[in-house]
Amino acid sequence: MEPPKDQHRPGKSPSEPPSSAYPHSGCCTSCGGPTISEPPPLASIPDMSPPPNYRPIRAPAINLPYNSQAIILSPVPHAEQVPVVTPPYQFERPVKRIHSPDDIRRFQESASFKNFLGFVVSLSESIRGHKISDPCHVSPTVAAIVSILETLLQWIDEIPPVQMSSRYGNISFRSWHDRLAEKGELLILEFLPDEFKDSTIEIVPYLFDSFGNASRIDYGTGHETNFAAWLYCLAKMGIIKEEDYHGVVARVFVKYLELMRKLQMVYCLEPAGSHGVWGLDDYHFLPFIFGSSQLIDHKYMKPKSIHNDDILDNFSTEYMYLSCIGFVKKVKKGLFAEHSPLLDDISGVPNWKKVNSGLLKMYKVEVLEKVPIMQHFLFGWLIKWEE
Repeated sequence: MEPPKDQHRPGKSPSEPPSSAYPHSGCCTSCGGPTISEPPPLASIPDMSPPPNYRPIRAPAINLPYNSQAIILSPVPHAEQVPVVTPPYQFERPVKRIHSPDDIRRFQESASFKNFLGFVVSLSESIRGHKISDPCHVSPTVAAIVSILETLLQWIDEIPPVQMSSRYGNISFRSWHDRLAEKGELLILEFLPDEFKDSTIEIVPYLFDSFGNASRIDYGTGHETNFAAWLYCLAKMGIIKEEDYHGVVARVFVKYLELMRKLQMVYCLEPAGSHGVWGLDDYHFLPFIFGSSQLIDHKYMKPKSIHNDDILDNFSTEYMYLSCIGFVKKVKKGLFAEHSPLLDDISGVPNWKKVNSGLLKMYKVEVLEKVPIMQHFLFGWLIKWEE
């Protein structure tokens, strides 16, 4: 997702006066903050050129705080086959291992890192060119996981939010999470083969961390990554097979996204570690990857089609990327280019294949290689911490 060659971050020319001499066009004359309206005329200053009539409100996203150079230089991740474990099984309670950038580098160089990211790429490729409603193989395992998620959705209706004055963090979410802690393991045991019943000590913590933090009442890409890690653990045990991948995305992950949006809206979950206006999204990343894969080589819809409200209204139920854009526009007010400038910039990429490869690289750099996110990630026997 490299920007067009003619895009540059606005800067000062040598002839420009210090910013304190006068505010740029589009800035408040009192505080210097950004504004849409033009400032009032200034008194003429000898030997000084007037400010230009137009100056962009923002620079292209590719030049802003996230590590764009690392993303551009990073190779595009490729799909990898998940190795299935064999007896004797040594399931163990997973623990946190990442505490510093050095730990991130160690994880980044490990086979666990490469294979987990390769699993995400495989899921992305499985949905390529498919609508959500397209027929797919739904195994008993996939059907069971969807049923679990539907049960978690029902709990939201049974545990209504309490009346609170704060904008974020309805404490009823803790009651929902307590029920998950109480009954979640039993839900998993219903579909686990007998030989893997003991695996709950290792895989249950990944599932419990997939729906947000009960103490902080927040949710973010780290929790979403835990859900992908839970699915990855099932794949390592051979419970989820490669022929299930299409159904895992089109049925399981779509249901998970529905659940998380309802949790976010009903309990007002706070974004966990949001990048603010320059983040891809306050809560999610993976549906943008899967959704862009769906649209690769689409005859009519291009990345710029996200600005067509008719397309969003008619096709968001079939394409995750459009669903995400529609949801962002629903919950955020104002101009799309101002509240979601990175998504706006991505809409200028010429095709969905470039969007997909760029998002995969960005997920690697901005999620899997970030200490604040991955410090909560767990390692056990299935996802090994390699010394």
